[in-house]
Amino acid sequence: AAERKRPLPLLPRRIGLVNGNDAAAKRDVLTAVTTRFPPANVLVAETYVQGPRAAGAVVEALHTLCREGVDVVVVARGGGSFEDLLPFSDERLVRAIADSPVPVVTAVGHEQDTPLCDLAADVRASTPSVAGRLVVPDLAQLLERLERSRAGLERGARRSLERERRQLDRTHERLRRAPRLHLERSRAR
Repeated sequence: AAERKRPLPLLPRRIGLVNGNDAAAKRDVLTAVTTRFPPANVLVAETYVQGPRAAGAVVEALHTLCREGVDVVVVARGGGSFEDLLPFSDERLVRAIADSPVPVVTAVGHEQDTPLCDLAADVRASTPSVAGRLVVPDLAQLLERLERSRAGLERGARRSLERERRQLDRTHERLRRAPRLHLERSRAR
């Protein structure tokens, strides 16, 4: 349900990655993450992603990463046959993803594959590389926005300082004329 979907954190301190041992999906996610945001901290949980033990193993890996304090989890597995991807439609895994305390991004199978875990996830990515790009901001864009913000703050501070300087000049001029005005009024009285 759309109302159950959580937004991904803008700047995750720690990213969890559940994938198979020595899998291409792992390399794809890590490459995408480190290319976009080199200082990213990724905690990898390698586990079974195929066969009868896979669903339970992925659930345990997801729970472990959440206990480790990750801000978002990517569950990634490359393509395979319908039977290879069945663990990702297992009810235990689907419920674990839906109940996860942190947002979950799934990248399981190919574009045309739709295991049930994709429906429970907060975000479904078409490939592991796309999942990696979704969970981190682009550092170059962040630095550009930061520079624009810094320049805007500097302009605002200069305008404010100039406004205050003009006010101070006016106040100074009034204070400078005050004794003379006081004397003139006293003479007039």
